[in-house]
Amino acid sequence: PATAVKGKPVTTLEGLGSSAKPGMLQQAFIDTQAVQCGYCINGMIMSAQALLNKNKKPTEAQINEALAGHLCRCGTHQRIVAAVKQAVTA
Repeated sequence: PATAVKGKPVTTLEGLGSSAKPGMLQQAFIDTQAVQCGYCINGMIMSAQALLNKNKKPTEAQINEALAGHLCRCGTHQRIVAAVKQAVTA
C-alpha cells in the first residue's frame, strides 16, 4: 500500500531521465531496442534500476532474478537483459 512509503523518497520513471535527456538505463533500453509495445517496460526499467542501485555489477542471473516478476509478451526479454548489461558497462 502507498502508506508503506509515507515519509520516504519515491522515484518514478520520470525521475530517471527525460525524453530529451534519458538516464543511463533508459538510454541502454533505447540503444538495444528493448522497447516494443511499452506495456511492461516501465516496470522492467524500475526493477532494473532498483537492482543497479543495490548492485553496480550484477550477473546475468541476478538481472534475470530482478526481472522475474515481469512478463514481456513481445519477446524482447533478451534485449532487456542486454540493455541492463549495457548500462552496467557504461
